[in-house]
Amino acid sequence: QVQLVESGGGLVQAGGSLRLSCAASRSIFSINSMGWYRQAPGKQRELVATFTSGGSTNYADSVKGRFTISRDNAKNTVYLQMNSLKPEDTAVYYCNAVLVVSGNSYNTYWGQGTQVTVSS
Repeated sequence: QVQLVESGGGLVQAGGSLRLSCAASRSIFSINSMGWYRQAPGKQRELVATFTSGGSTNYADSVKGRFTISRDNAKNTVYLQMNSLKPEDTAVYYCNAVLVVSGNSYNTYWGQGTQVTVSS
């Protein structure tokens, strides 16, 4: 199996920036999607930003223009650069990977999460 480890969370003032990292335990191939989700207290987990198998990116409307997803294939690592942070960005951020096992079979992996807290 694949282990995903997030890092880079913390406490930041509104308007500040953070950079999250997600490192996979080994090289990953046949990726359907990989990226970031978040969950705030009392709310459902939501998509933040992902890479798709087609090479495109998806962003939540609430973060578009402020957050940027990137990757370093040599390091098996995905990043999330978060700028102009707002208090409503406060959540636990989770790395996610959906891997293709066969034609229409997939395995989904989650990291343990990293806390991001934005103060006003």
